[in-house]
Order: sequence, then structure tokens, then C-alpha cells
Amino acid sequence: MTPRSRLTQAVALHQHGQLAQAKSIYASLLTEDQGNADAWHLLGMVAYQEKDYPLASDLINKAIAIKPNMAGYHSNLGLVLRELGHFTSALASYEKSLLIRPDVAETYNNQGIVYAAMHRAQDAITSYDQAIRLKPDYASPHYNRGNTLFQIRKFLAAIASYDKAIALKPDYHQAFDNRGIAWKELGQQGKAIADHDKAIHLQPNYVEAHYNRGLALCESKDLAAALTSFANAMAINPGYPFLLGTYAHTAMQLCDWRDAERKLVALREAVHQVRAVASPFVVTGWVDDPALHLQVARTYIQTRFPAQDGLGAIPHRAHSGKIRIGYYSADFRDHAITYLIAEMLEKHDHTAFEIYAFNLNPAPPDASSARIFAAVNQVIDLSDKSDRSAAQLSRALHIDIAVDLGGHTVNSRTGIFAQRCAPVQINYLGFPGTLGATYYDYILADATVIPENQRRHYAEKVAYLPNCYQPNDSQRRISERIFSRGELGLPEGGFVFCCFNNSYKILPATFDGWMRILQAVEGSVLWLLDHSPVARRNLQREAQTRGVDVHRLIFAPRMPLADHLARHRLADLFIDTLPYNAHTTASDALWAGLPVLTCMGQSFAARVAGSLLLAMDLPELITHTQTEFEARAIELAHDRVALQAITSKLQAHRGTSPLFDAGLFTQGLESAYRTMYARFQSGFLPEHIAVSG
Repeated sequence: MTPRSRLTQAVALHQHGQLAQAKSIYASLLTEDQGNADAWHLLGMVAYQEKDYPLASDLINKAIAIKPNMAGYHSNLGLVLRELGHFTSALASYEKSLLIRPDVAETYNNQGIVYAAMHRAQDAITSYDQAIRLKPDYASPHYNRGNTLFQIRKFLAAIASYDKAIALKPDYHQAFDNRGIAWKELGQQGKAIADHDKAIHLQPNYVEAHYNRGLALCESKDLAAALTSFANAMAINPGYPFLLGTYAHTAMQLCDWRDAERKLVALREAVHQVRAVASPFVVTGWVDDPALHLQVARTYIQTRFPAQDGLGAIPHRAHSGKIRIGYYSADFRDHAITYLIAEMLEKHDHTAFEIYAFNLNPAPPDASSARIFAAVNQVIDLSDKSDRSAAQLSRALHIDIAVDLGGHTVNSRTGIFAQRCAPVQINYLGFPGTLGATYYDYILADATVIPENQRRHYAEKVAYLPNCYQPNDSQRRISERIFSRGELGLPEGGFVFCCFNNSYKILPATFDGWMRILQAVEGSVLWLLDHSPVARRNLQREAQTRGVDVHRLIFAPRMPLADHLARHRLADLFIDTLPYNAHTTASDALWAGLPVLTCMGQSFAARVAGSLLLAMDLPELITHTQTEFEARAIELAHDRVALQAITSKLQAHRGTSPLFDAGLFTQGLESAYRTMYARFQSGFLPEHIAVSG
């Protein structure tokens, strides 16, 4: 056979996926003729398919050295350089290819993908549009155009591009799946689920579609169906990024503890292997281990939100006048965060500070959002802006200190902070722990939630506030409504333990302890929030398994906050969860005059209730082991006099405690802001700071 016919044979093998045979022929041709550019190029493409990108680059460059005017060589080198993360060099290869052959739609499409990876959205869209002009029936650039529009939060425009891709290629399962994600972002969960279902119908083993379907079902509050979707995804690819954590967290929300221990073991192993297995929020609720939390957070940041330096350093600006503080949140509405910060925002010294509310997820206006927005100088909607554009706007407004009130929680926008939106960036309140990113300069805390010996487990420097890190609203209204125990399903004479924490905080070990407490206190009941019928049934089954009558679990339906606070009066003692304590729920109980018994752990989330109790001068309600916690709960249930003394002390301190003094709290917060900003202005790096009370 001639060299040309052998090359043709090798190409046919190559196209049919028989890489080893094709590679052998290419290598033999090169043994005979080192100047065979096509053989070098095709051998390079085999290396590309085998994911040996450095070798692929070397081989294709050999082909280019022999035949520098082959457009396909340069274009394929661009593919390789993209995989190596050498985006600028990849663009240069595409430019060379297009100089030789300016009519190749595929090259423009691939160029657009690189621009998108570089966060150059408009350049990417221009490239995709050129590909579409050259080849109108080419589905891929429509799909990639949709992906880029999604990146910059132009969701409706992204959907329009996905529509065109699907019209050209009706079996385009990736386009259906990504269109579903866009519908989810627009709150159209029904359309999202339908698109994910279509993707799964087209490609039953498409793990991404099962995972994304589960996320959409979570948004629509159908957690049982979501759990099934995540289980299906696990059956296909249990190592899919963040799947195990999401699956486990959904099960915990339903109090479905089947295989809980096995999931925890798998999660720990994956974390130690530095695999992207769970979000920090999930692990915080499962494990009381600050070192592990830091490791999870760092992996999460490196995978999802690595630092971006495209905007460059923020130019130093001489300080004149007020310090500009930006609060960034998706929760400026009826939400726990808003309940906590409302009065703090109102108490800010507007002669020294200019306050901005950056609204990440606008919701219909309500009383809480109206109060927040009335307290600040300016409200800015970032919902339709990309992370880069949001950071640029923050810089243009000369925000001096950017405060992330979301952290690793739903609808937060860590990517804005990854772009460096302000000279000083703070992790505060929304997420109880480190965010794992060096671009957050400080975490606001107190000496209880982050003891000095735990600071090494935080990527941020710790700014210690006096008393307690948590702000509170002394204007929170408690309804005048007088509930009877009977109308709420509570026994008239029995002791009422309660815990109004989220269901995912109830671990099997916590529930074990609660059941032992009920068994030791005759006639007592446990009053819990009714999160869902499935969670309720699961908890009842778990109680029965532990020998406790299911009727001793009482489930409280949701009701307006003022009424919810009022019904706390019917409980005798709030018993806490570990490792994720009561946070806002603890301050709610204390504000309503209900004692909170906690067990303090090691991590931030496990020490919050202890911080609140110390600020209320109630150290007698803090325990440090499960055994001590259970014994103290039983002791207080049996000694009504001792419990009444604690309740009276709580009620007496409520009006004088620093926990509910928003003015005093805000003074300490502003002192921390001044110290941070002064360090920056003086050219000093962030360092641990402490504000005196």
C-alpha cells in the first residue's frame, strides 16, 4: 500500500474509534517520513482524544512547522490549547486559522467557546453569530450562544437560543437540559422539569439532567420527587460533582435517615480525597469539624468560584467623606437574615457611612423589604447582571467594604466577590463558617463562635465583635394573640419540649437524645415545626422505632412570625440540635422569653446558640457533651422551680442584654468597619482584629 492509502486506512480506523490501530499506522508512516505533516497532525488528534493534551500540542505543532498554511491544523491546535487552559494562545490559533480559511463556521464556534471561558461574553456571542451566518443550520453555535447568555444572566435570550438549537436538532438533549436550568432561574419550575424530562427521554443515562431535575424539584418544594431524581443520578454516576452532598441533604430535609451513616462515611472519604462532593452548607449540618469544613470550602471555591483577576486591582482611592458599605443579599424579603439585620441597618450612622443594598434576587415587595430599603441610601438590583458586570458596577460606585450576607447559601453570588467588587470584602451572617476563599478578607464573628485556637481553620481573618456576632431586632412584634395548648394540639399538663429548627438539622444522634429525654420525663411531648408530610411521617416512624408513642411528637404548622413568636409561650424548654445549632430560631425563642438549652460543639454553626446565651448571661443553659445535655434537659423538666428561675432571669435580661440592643451592636460593627478600612488605606494586609465592647 502507498503512504497515501495507508493514511486513508488510518483515518477510517480513527473515525470509527479504533485509536490504537490508527495511532500505529500514523507512527509507522512517520518512521518512514518525518515530513508527513498529516500524520503528525492526526497523531496529535489521537493524543487529544486520549486527553494527553501536552503531547497533542507538541505533535500538532510539528505538523504546523511543516505546513504552516493548513487552517485545520491551527484550528485543532486551538482545541488542544483550550483544554490546557491556554486561552490567549488558543485564540491566536483560531485567528491564524481564520486568516487562512475565513469561511469555516466551526472555527468561529470554537473561538466563541474560548471567549466565553475568558468571561468575554460579547466577543463570544459575536463569534457564535458569525458561525450562524456562515452556516444557518448549525445547531452548536445556537446552543453555545445560549450558554453564554445564561452566564451573563440573560435567561430569556438564552432560552431563545436554546429554542433555535432544538429546532435544528430535535434530539439535542444538552440543549433541553440547559434550557431547563434557565427556566428554573426564571422561577418556571414546571417548564424546567419538563425540559429535564425531555433530556432524560432522549438520553436516559444523562446524569446532568437527573441532577438538574432534582434541583428544579427542590425549588418547587417536591423534595420526595427530588430525592428520587438524585438517587437516579447516583445510580448512573455517584462521583458526579456535588451530587452525593445534594442527595444526602435532600434526604436530611425529609428526615430520611436510611443509609445516613454510609453516606457520611462516603462524604468524609471524598472530602479527604479533595473531590468536589458537597457544598460547605451540607457538610456544616453533618459534621462538627472545622478543619474538614475548611477543606470542603476550599475545594468548593476552587471548583465553582476561583478568583478572577480580569478586572485588575482596584485603584487606591483617597478617603474623603463617608465609608461606603455594600450589603449583598438574595434575602431582602421576609427571611431570617432580614429579620436579624433590619434594625442594625436603621441604626447605621449615616453621617459617617453610606449604605447600599445590592439585591441579588428581587422578590415581590413585602413589609420586610420595605423596611430594609427605607434604611439604606440606595438599592441596586443585580439580578440581571453577570458577576463581572456586578463587580464593575460596585467598583464604579466606589464601594469601600462589600459584605456578603449569603455566603454558601441559596441564590448567593460568590462570583461577584471572586471578581473583587470592593477593596475590603467580608463574609458575614448568612453562612456560619469559612467560605474558603482568600478573596474574602474578613469574617465577622465573636470570641465564642470562633475561639482563637480555631482561627487556623478559617481562610478569612477574624474580626471579633463585642458580645455576640449576631444582630437582632428589638422591634420584632410578638402577637397579642393568646393561644391555648388545646388549640395547638399540646397537652394541658405535660412538659413541652420544643425545637423549631429546620428539619435538616435533626440528625439521627440528635433525635436519639430527644427520645431518651421524652422517655425520662413522663407525659412530656416534643413540639416541632411541620416541614412536610413526608418528614413528619419519617419522624413518627423513627420515634416508634425508638419505643416512643408517635402522639408525643406534636407538629406546628407555619404561621406569620408575630403569631409564631407568641406561641413560644406555650413551650417550657427549647432543646437544640448539633452540629448545626439554632441560630435565628434561638434568638426568636429568647426574644419570646423561652429558655434555650444547647450543646456547644467545635465549629461556628455548633457554637451560635452558646454565643447568644452568653450574651444573655445564661451560661447555665450551655452544655458540652450529649450526656450532659440530656441530663440537664431532664433535670429542668423535673425541677419546675429551677426552670422558672431561669425563665424569670431571661425575661428580666431581655430588655437590658446586648443581644437585643441594636444600637450598641451597630456601634461595634461600625468600629470594626473603620478598623478594616483604615488598615486598607494604610496599605496593611488584613489581620485579626478585635473590637472592644
